[in-house]
Amino acid sequence: MSGHSKWASIKHSKGKADKQRSKVFSKLSKEISVAAKLGDKDPAMNPRLRSAIQAAKSANMPKDNIERAIAKSSANSEINYENLRYEGFGPDKIAVIVEAFTDNKNRTVAEVRHAFTKAGGNLGTDGSVAYMFDNMGQFHFAPGADEEALMEVAIEVGAEDVETAEDGSIEVTTDPGDFLTVKEALLEAGFEPEMSELGMVAQNLTELDPDASEKVIRLIDHLEDLDDVQNVYTNAAFSDE
Repeated sequence: MSGHSKWASIKHSKGKADKQRSKVFSKLSKEISVAAKLGDKDPAMNPRLRSAIQAAKSANMPKDNIERAIAKSSANSEINYENLRYEGFGPDKIAVIVEAFTDNKNRTVAEVRHAFTKAGGNLGTDGSVAYMFDNMGQFHFAPGADEEALMEVAIEVGAEDVETAEDGSIEVTTDPGDFLTVKEALLEAGFEPEMSELGMVAQNLTELDPDASEKVIRLIDHLEDLDDVQNVYTNAAFSDE
């Protein structure tokens, strides 16, 4: 599973540092509202809502914002959001998966298609790249964490893998069904991840040169800036040069 930590690090820095706080909060609020609308409004009874709230807290989203997002799921009950997934190819035929929540799929597909086209890529059909990814839980820890102790806790509660990157950061991957169990165990042991999420993980990564890396990152930035887009995944391994 080499290379996954590299993408997690880049995604973390791009998604948390480069994005405007209001944009991040907007996407998190939508996820909370949709999760609350589709299931129980009690996080203890709704794993998706619980995970969304945890993600919001990790981004330092105020408690009032979280509560308003949950309330909004009832206030806007007439608005029907759809979960959509788009698959396509970016520069250098890099595989890209885009997840979106929208109340207007015609608008969303037009915006996503435009982003791919502008980057020199193209949208694919359903299943055109999904087979290259696995749905996994991921926990990313900054350099300095006790690798041996972290690995012991993670493996004991069912984590799939623990990997240390060259920069000393550590990534723990889990089966989606074990995500919350592993997270709770890690927190109880004093290991708080700087990023945790359920998402698509590429089975194999494609190394890119600096020029191609810049083009793909530009596509990802464009996609993540779209209001309806929640997550973007790719099999690119970006050059550090």
